[in-house]
Amino acid sequence: MSRPPFRSSVGTTSTIHAPRHGLARVLSKLGVCSRSQAEQWIRDGRVSLDGRVVRDPYHPAQLDRQQVAVDGKPVKSAEPIHVMFNKPRGLVVSASDEQGRATVYTALAAAGLPWLGPVGRLDKASEGLLLLSNDTGWSAAITDPASHLDKSYHVQVSGQPDASVLAAMQAGVLDGGDLLKARRATLLRAGEKNAWLEVVLDEGRNRHIRRLLAALGFDVLRLVRVAVGTLELGELAKGQWRRLSADEVRALDTRRKGTR
Repeated sequence: MSRPPFRSSVGTTSTIHAPRHGLARVLSKLGVCSRSQAEQWIRDGRVSLDGRVVRDPYHPAQLDRQQVAVDGKPVKSAEPIHVMFNKPRGLVVSASDEQGRATVYTALAAAGLPWLGPVGRLDKASEGLLLLSNDTGWSAAITDPASHLDKSYHVQVSGQPDASVLAAMQAGVLDGGDLLKARRATLLRAGEKNAWLEVVLDEGRNRHIRRLLAALGFDVLRLVRVAVGTLELGELAKGQWRRLSADEVRALDTRRKGTR
């Protein structure tokens, strides 16, 4: 059902400069916190809209017409920050963990960074390139399945997959109703008991590579994301982070390529 146009106090139709979103989403889009954190702030009575405390996270708000404040201080759009982090194995990609496990935010706590949200996920056992940003539009474009942005992984498996296994990975297998396949799968090197593969995905389902290889009879020993699009992990040490350059940010912005 379409929303009627906004009408000014004199009864004429006026152009809406920004869409109306729920208040929690507005705070998230401003890049100051996650949506779940915004919802908690709102329920705690810390957020006001045009000077009035609002406790409903879904209360409609407009960025260009209304003033949002947290603890009485006006909120403005945060400076866009784009970071790459070499995630060690064993860290959970979450702001908090119910089981008390260490998270990527634990590792970044001393960095002095403002709130940043993960751009996509890596499971606890996986390592490598993780993007974080408060630029929600940029993040959403990268994670949108329609972007088909390549993600490259180096994967150590038990056993020695041959050419037929690599072909099957690219053809795809059904697992739990999902068609799992790799855009590319190549052998990097092989030993007596295990091998390293390079696997490139242009889409990502939950535990995609692990499930794909398990369906073909191979256990994953290590899984390291080494690139997202043209951005490579390179020599960034494990547990370290750096800001992306303006050119790197633009190169990953799939909105510039007309994919959105």
